[in-house]
Amino acid sequence: MDITATMVKELRERSGAGMMECKKALTQNDGNIDAAIEWLRKQGLAKADKKADRVAAEGRIVLAQEGGNGVLVEINSETDFVAKDENFLKFADEVAQTALASGAKDAEALKTAKTSHGPTVEEGRQWLVAKVGENVQVRRLVRIDHAPNLGAYVHGGRIGVLVAVEGGDAELARGIAMHIAAMNPQYISPEHVPAEFVAKEKEISLAQMSDKDRQKPAEIQEKMLAGKIRKTLNEISLTGQPYVLDTNVSVGDALDKAKAKVLSFHRIVVGEGIEKVVEDYAAEVMKQAGLA
Repeated sequence: MDITATMVKELRERSGAGMMECKKALTQNDGNIDAAIEWLRKQGLAKADKKADRVAAEGRIVLAQEGGNGVLVEINSETDFVAKDENFLKFADEVAQTALASGAKDAEALKTAKTSHGPTVEEGRQWLVAKVGENVQVRRLVRIDHAPNLGAYVHGGRIGVLVAVEGGDAELARGIAMHIAAMNPQYISPEHVPAEFVAKEKEISLAQMSDKDRQKPAEIQEKMLAGKIRKTLNEISLTGQPYVLDTNVSVGDALDKAKAKVLSFHRIVVGEGIEKVVEDYAAEVMKQAGLA
């Protein structure tokens, strides 16, 4: 398989490894980027797996909440300028309220729901496109219904969180939502991490073990591996992370103190997963002028 410069560039961004190491990793793994990252980690060449959803499209995350029910909707525009436009903001708020009232489970269902003004969300979107002169899309919807204690938080219109908590109070639920926005945990607790992930981490940690450590008794090696994996699982789990509102305790400690537990959560970020086209205006002008 041919290894392209684009593939090498993506692997470098995700792994932090050098260009030659990335090319070798891709060659060794038939161009599979995820497998190449794992290979680099085993070789100790990856500084970190920097894999992250690509934030490209502009727009806003909007929230609507009533009691234990809440929704977050992502609405995208081509530019940040339009995302701050009064017409866009008014449309976004209307869509969020429609999502909450209609019970729509996803963006496709939401498009056919009628707003309080009469037109459907899709009809309103088409009107907005004509008004602002940019492509606008209602991209995603997440919701939590009937939560005993619902926490919701939107940071700067770009990161949105919903969290269902059992026990505690409104202040705790909002604090947990703020923590999730800031720290981006992948799972509720280490116990929620899939066994396949744990097994893979153990395999990688074993491959990274130094020759000196390999000469230690098997039970010592096992303890070392267990400690390293436990640290990793705490880093990616909500309850294992230091609580951003009180870093002297973990989120798990804060929940235990309030006799509360997290049932579920959603976290979405504007534009994640969308590839952004980077415009080279100088090159475009040169091209149009026949100079390139």
